[in-house]
Order: sequence, then C-alpha cells, then structure tokens
Amino acid sequence: MLYKYEMHVHDSLCSHCGHNPPEVIAKVYYDRGYAGMCFTNHFLQGSTAIYKTLPWEDKVRAYWNAYLRVKDWAKDKDFDILFGLEHHYGSGKEVLTYGIDLDFLLAHPNIDVAPIKDYCDAVHEAGGFISQAHPFRRAPYIDPNVLPQPELLDAAEIYNTGNSDEDNSRGYDFAKRNRLYGTSGGDTHEQHESNIGKAGMAFPYRIKTEKELANALFRHDGRCIINGVIQPAEPPKPSFYHFAF
Repeated sequence: MLYKYEMHVHDSLCSHCGHNPPEVIAKVYYDRGYAGMCFTNHFLQGSTAIYKTLPWEDKVRAYWNAYLRVKDWAKDKDFDILFGLEHHYGSGKEVLTYGIDLDFLLAHPNIDVAPIKDYCDAVHEAGGFISQAHPFRRAPYIDPNVLPQPELLDAAEIYNTGNSDEDNSRGYDFAKRNRLYGTSGGDTHEQHESNIGKAGMAFPYRIKTEKELANALFRHDGRCIINGVIQPAEPPKPSFYHFAF
C-alpha cells in the first residue's frame, strides 16, 4: 500500500498569495484520500503574509503557530500534517525545505537573508532536505538567467501543477542530468484548484514527523504523483512532456 502526501501547499495565514486558512486546504486533501500533507508557506523573503517588522522569534512562531493550528484540526482524522518552507533566495528562485522545525528557525535568526549556500548548509547540517521549486518556471518575477545550483540541492521538482508541460520537462531533464531525486507538488494556493489530487509523493509507509519526511526523501522512498498517477520508483519522462532539451 502507498500513502499519498501533498508536498507543496500555501495557506492564507502565512502566504500572501494563499486564499484559505490551512484547515480548509487540508480538508480538501483529506477528502481526496491523501494520508497527509506538508505545508510549505513562503518564507520571509518571498510572498509572505507575516509582518517583516516583527522580531525574529515572533515571525517564525507565526509560521509554527499556523502549523500547530492545522495539526490540531487533523488530530482526530488520522491525517498527517507536516511543516516545511518555500524559501525565496533571489531573482524569483525558491527552494522547498523539508525536515526543519521551530527549533531550527529559532536557532538561525535572519537565515532568510543568508546567501543560498549558507542557507542550504544550515538546513543540511540539521538533517533537512532541499528540493528546487519549479526550477524552470517562466514568469515575470523569475529571472531566467539565474539557474538552479545542483550542487546545493538534494532534489528538484520534476512535476509542479503550476507549470507548463515544457517547464516541467526542463525540470525533469535538469534532475536527471544532475542525478537529483525528483519530487512532485501541487503548489496549491486555494481549495477549488483543479490541480488538487494530481501531484505529491506516495510513500510505502505513513510519515508522522518532519524528520521522518526528510529521511524518507533522502532514502528516495517516495514515488512522484504525476497528473494523478503514482509513478514507478524511477519515473520515466512522462509521455505528455513533448519537449527535449
């Protein structure tokens, strides 16, 4: 049996671009038969809903408190809620960060403005896992001349439902070329999106903690969900990717 987890989600409490509180988003995935999800709200240099003038502890506790709120909602539903972040490090480039918690954030004040190598080094030292979010998305806010840095990464999103097929194809090729693990995420921002249920990772066991999630990703135990279909452990290039790079 495989257990499905959404890996890329935003809520209105912590992401300025989110449309619903976390428990509303969680219920949609719960009703779709997912075993759980990881909330990856935009961190402080991205599209955050947190006031940047607050003291560091207040800012990071706002993220954590939103997580605790939805975790409390899920406690009687056998639905796993996990904490993560989507960190913007400049030029529209972002990395999904798994396996960290409030203690990590409290111990690294102002890590949101650290150079990306220092950010990744700190996450890795804490046992965290980093996947490049939508590595080749084309959008006005993203500088296409700034490329992902594979030497800093553990993985890259090879499927993001907010991307075009061509952009996902380039992400897939980037991951294969650099021998990076591939992840999949819905990049969900509101409860009525048609992409819900089409992305995420499927694991052969339940995942209850952030550390368990990072360890599962490091072991490459998850299978990508692409267009609603759970892929083999080593997913072939999806047939609907029509582009070669």
